[in-house]
Amino acid sequence: MPDVFINYRTGDGEQAAATLDGALSARFGKERIYYASKSIPPGTPFDGHLIHSVRRSGVLLALIGPAWIGHKALRSDGDWVGREIQEAFLCDIRVIPVLLGRMTERPTKDELPRPLRKLADCQSLRYDHQNKEYDLKQIGDHLARLVPELAAADSEAPGEQAAPAPTHNIAGGVHGTAVQGAVSNIREAHGPVHIGPSSVRMGDGGNYFQGGNAGGIRQNFGRSRPEEDDER
Repeated sequence: MPDVFINYRTGDGEQAAATLDGALSARFGKERIYYASKSIPPGTPFDGHLIHSVRRSGVLLALIGPAWIGHKALRSDGDWVGREIQEAFLCDIRVIPVLLGRMTERPTKDELPRPLRKLADCQSLRYDHQNKEYDLKQIGDHLARLVPELAAADSEAPGEQAAPAPTHNIAGGVHGTAVQGAVSNIREAHGPVHIGPSSVRMGDGGNYFQGGNAGGIRQNFGRSRPEEDDER
């Protein structure tokens, strides 16, 4: 069952329809996007297939180009573009006008035949080939929010972030200040060293301890300070 039905008029929107079909099929799966040139099997009566697919879809995208409103077929009973939109309205299926290009405006009620006047009240989206990537993403994002089945199949949905792995650091020859919250082995430390909740500072013979240091602290000095008597 298609979730998105692409409605377009040959000569006014077939290139945009093909682009939308490719982008949305890649994002949600080709079986979820109905595009007549692709979706009607050879030898199948197209009229019944079109109407059946409109009734089973979740959203109909009505592509409206610069020549759409002035096309002579628009007010004809045999206009399949209009019939598909009418069928969507009759079945209470959401219809989204997609305005093609920068200059195309949404039709007014006075410009539309009576069965299609509801189209003038539908909030529209825009697709401009000069802004292709952004507009395609916006259309896809809106569809994912409107149709739960599309959201579940969305290949661009943000994935869950993996939990960070524990950190094990070995610091050798540390000069300056080292701060470690994980398991650490420290060799040949010169200068203040801060480990976890404890604070250990080791300098030239002077020690400062704060917090718990269960393992004890050992220091070896190659040369001790001279006694005050020896300096006199």
